[in-house]
Amino acid sequence: MSECSHDCSQCSQNCSDRKEKQDFQKPMNKYSKIKKVIGVVSGKGGVGKSLVSCLLASKCARAGLKVGVLDADITGPSVPKSFGITSRAMQDSECLLPNVSAGGVKIMSINLLLEDVNSPVVWRGPVISGVVEQFWSDVRWGELDYLFVDMPPGTGDVALTVFQSLPIDGIVIVSTPQDLVKMIVNKAVNMARLMDIDVLGLVENMSYFVCPDCKARHEIFGKSQIDETAAELGLPVLAKLPINPETARLVDEGRIEDVECPELDEFIDALK
Repeated sequence: MSECSHDCSQCSQNCSDRKEKQDFQKPMNKYSKIKKVIGVVSGKGGVGKSLVSCLLASKCARAGLKVGVLDADITGPSVPKSFGITSRAMQDSECLLPNVSAGGVKIMSINLLLEDVNSPVVWRGPVISGVVEQFWSDVRWGELDYLFVDMPPGTGDVALTVFQSLPIDGIVIVSTPQDLVKMIVNKAVNMARLMDIDVLGLVENMSYFVCPDCKARHEIFGKSQIDETAAELGLPVLAKLPINPETARLVDEGRIEDVECPELDEFIDALK
């Protein structure tokens, strides 16, 4: 008999430890109705996952969809700043109330609850996971077409909590064109498949830079490998985002809703 992998779904043995698959999903409050939940993930930090989350949400809102962003990156929240939101979140007698951007995107982040946004969140994994669950079950999201979940990097506690506790309909994986891309993407894909989550496709950030003077295209971080990696995994490449100083300036100014980013238009049309 081979060593037990503790994955009963792929095992033919009828052992005494076999258990039915448990449902860990947390119920949503009666004031919220969300049609689709999409996680935005990465195998490592610093690849622009939060940028992609915010761009997807703002472009969906511009296209007439009702959207929200759940900032699950509790120790490194950046979503409110990208949208220029500085006021703290409020609550009524039953629920937390998300802040709403100028373009109508509903947002909940730990930075909207802290007295000082510069205060570090020095919490252990179970506490952080509990906060993420509350952002799902205790926030009055209302009716949304899409809720984008900005995940923390890696495949740790919070990612596991989101995949088990929220009804994730699919994930978008964000990467960069460096040599590590194949390993990074594979980690995220393998975790999604282990948790039976659909992977919608890959987004490559910082893919290239177009010189504003000569219009030449430069691959700052080396030749992209995203097409080959996506083909091996049987996944589509949703977009290749350039390095754009104008995008960086608008995000720093809290004006991500003014970013055009036509590279994502095809994916937004598909979501519509």
